[in-house]
Amino acid sequence: MWVITSAARQHKSLLVWGRGFNKSVSGVGSQVASHHVTASLLHPEDSSFKPAVKRQHRHNETRERSAQSKVWRNEIPVVQRAGQRKGDSHRVSSELRKLCLEDSPAERERPGTQKSTLDSRAESHEIVFGIAPCLLALTQGRRKAHKLFVKDGEASHRASVLKVCEEARRRGVQVQRVSKKVLDRMSSDRVHQGVCLQASPLSYLTERSDSAPGRKDPPLWLVLEGIQDPMNLGAILRSAYFLGVDRVASSLHNSCSLSPVVSKASSGAMEVLGVYGYENLEDMVKLKVAQGWQAVGTVAAEADESQLPVTECSAFQMTRPTVLLIGGEGGGLSRELLSLCQTLLTIPAGRDLFPGIESLNVSVATGILLHTLLSSRTSTT
Repeated sequence: MWVITSAARQHKSLLVWGRGFNKSVSGVGSQVASHHVTASLLHPEDSSFKPAVKRQHRHNETRERSAQSKVWRNEIPVVQRAGQRKGDSHRVSSELRKLCLEDSPAERERPGTQKSTLDSRAESHEIVFGIAPCLLALTQGRRKAHKLFVKDGEASHRASVLKVCEEARRRGVQVQRVSKKVLDRMSSDRVHQGVCLQASPLSYLTERSDSAPGRKDPPLWLVLEGIQDPMNLGAILRSAYFLGVDRVASSLHNSCSLSPVVSKASSGAMEVLGVYGYENLEDMVKLKVAQGWQAVGTVAAEADESQLPVTECSAFQMTRPTVLLIGGEGGGLSRELLSLCQTLLTIPAGRDLFPGIESLNVSVATGILLHTLLSSRTSTT
């Protein structure tokens, strides 16, 4: 009795399945398939029926494949756009592709799908991240801001984040709330503090855009040659701005650009402090020396390659306009710039040092030298 009931239930289920199958396969093929399945269930022990079923099964499979391929060929034009070329019948319409992408979690999380949140009208833009860089980028007006992205949730109610949002709205910049994953992707997984700003990039200033006001104290220019690490450059700009350097000049070759990473490392000082770029630092330093400035270089304590005097930075007195030359992370100052220096400064160590750690990071060394020079600066009046 249990076997008969089970077979009946299977027969009923298969009939329901057959009705659904009729929607995508032609009626004749589905009816034959349904009849074949039903007969095999009702006559499981009938050996005389099996050969006929096998022959009919092979015949039905051929008809089903033909009917199914015909159905698929007939269904494709249904999703085509009006006016689509006949040769493009194998392509899926953009509407259907959009629905597929929206239904697929993997596609929603793909980085390329987030590009639609950016302002497509901005032909050239970059993503500034961090509260201070975004706020200063908005207030200083040196960039063209397009859209502000803020992390959705409780973090968006912090006073610092609200200040950035208010500044954006005051300047007519659209504010959009997004998830942390979107912000992580925009900032390349760097510390964004819940805000990212789509804005035009900053570039090095030129000599013609010089508008530095005159001052009574001897000016100090910081000249950077070949700083390649954006974190170092950002830290240097932060110290230069804080300590009161009059100008920062950098070589355009073998130096990192003024990127959002530099802006974040400078805590936004890059948005305020103008950084000038020079094709040839040697010519610029020669000009300043001809105008009466002194060129001061930097070397390690044990370096004695040149015939110039090496002075501990704490013993140096800045009494006239000065350019402080800082070399790159690897080789330091080039021979061309060293030959223009009147004196060399060094930072003495406070203990005997082990090989490999006998020097300072370039940003730390620059901060010490700037503080020493600016503290010793005396007025010429």
